[in-house]
Amino acid sequence: MPVEGGSSGSSASTARHPKQKRKAHSLSIRRTNSTEERPPGSHRGEMLEGQDSKLPQSLRNNLVDLFGQIEREFENLYIENLELRREIDSLNERLTGDGQNLEGGDPSKGALKTKASHSTSQLSQKLKTTYKASTSKIVSSFKATTGSRALCHLQKEYVGHRDGIWDLSVTKTQPVVLGTASADHSALLWSIETGKCLLKYGGHAGSVNSIKFHPTEQMALTASGDQTAHIWRYMVQLPAPQPAPDVNAPCDDDQDSSDREEGEVDGEGPCEVPTVRVATATLKSHQGVVITADWLVGGRQVVTASWDRAANLYEVETSELVHTLTGHDQELTHCCTHPTQRLVVTSSRDTTFRLWDFRDPSIHSVNVFQGHTDTVTSAVFTAGDNVVSGSDDRTVKVWDLKNMRSPIATIRTDSAVNRISVSANQRIIALPHDNRQVRLFDMSGVRLARLPRSNRMVRRERKL
Repeated sequence: MPVEGGSSGSSASTARHPKQKRKAHSLSIRRTNSTEERPPGSHRGEMLEGQDSKLPQSLRNNLVDLFGQIEREFENLYIENLELRREIDSLNERLTGDGQNLEGGDPSKGALKTKASHSTSQLSQKLKTTYKASTSKIVSSFKATTGSRALCHLQKEYVGHRDGIWDLSVTKTQPVVLGTASADHSALLWSIETGKCLLKYGGHAGSVNSIKFHPTEQMALTASGDQTAHIWRYMVQLPAPQPAPDVNAPCDDDQDSSDREEGEVDGEGPCEVPTVRVATATLKSHQGVVITADWLVGGRQVVTASWDRAANLYEVETSELVHTLTGHDQELTHCCTHPTQRLVVTSSRDTTFRLWDFRDPSIHSVNVFQGHTDTVTSAVFTAGDNVVSGSDDRTVKVWDLKNMRSPIATIRTDSAVNRISVSANQRIIALPHDNRQVRLFDMSGVRLARLPRSNRMVRRERKL
């Protein structure tokens, strides 16, 4: 945060002469200098600890965290205000100098002087309008995020994988189950209600990087670091709902969850459930890691994205390669299909994402979008006519398919954005970050909530 006025000694000198004029932001400067030598939030924490409060410790910690967020919001506002003030002062000085030169010139240049004065007035008014709009936008965003923020609570944990989880998906048909793809070379299917593991797929020889379910049949599509994508069938039966346990009933065989090994569930080993090891179809035309795969609308074709800088389109029934989509300059990071149209979007480390159109069987067109300055980690379709792209440049952009020349909303974050997800029904964007946080936004870029921070690190290693 920029600091003006030198050392703390100058602040003390100013305090001894209260009549000396200071800038309107001097209070922020003094506060910043006084807290430079202590970590953020420590002063607030000491104040709360020193008070005789009846609030539980968890709530008091939450208050400290909220005050820290408030401080960061106003610091950002303060920095932007300083930059805008410098621009206004610089332009005003330059325009004032131009006006003085005109005053000393030929009287015949009166019309030019009047024109310059009018231009100066218009530019000054424009700068003031921009200044107020920027400030109002920041403040309104701050109010929206603090006043209407929802609270999120952990509902269920799904424990069974032996390594990091790269992707998850929910079936579109009955029975509704959750699928997870993991670096432990397996994909697992879970009961959403009970958290019980129902089935394991172990046909891959490398990390399973993504999982997607067929729109109408009980089939799953997984992409792997073994340079293949597999299509496999599953049959699961959901367990009967368990009655709520009687908290008053004695139990002699209680076991603390911390005594179990990570990933251990009831049984002799991790996730002792039926295992599928043979794929219905194996798609193996890539020369590098297959990072993700998805079904096209109707489920008759699938698209895969790879580190070999290409995306492939396959026929499901014959496993035949139909198209190879080339053009990206670096490794692909993600691909996604439109829920109702034959459209595919691919993202890459080359800072671009591409929209591929297969609605006309005889020809496919492609559009390249360059709205980011770093790796585009993912780009996904929404249920409407929008595309949401996330990047390592710490921004998320919302685009309209009918006019993709510029984003309709931009979300700026404080950390790189990993593989994003969009809720189909409520149009909510979930952003997982490198800083172990997951934030929720609406389609207009207003922050709705932040999920509680996990003690486990967010996985960003390269998938193998």
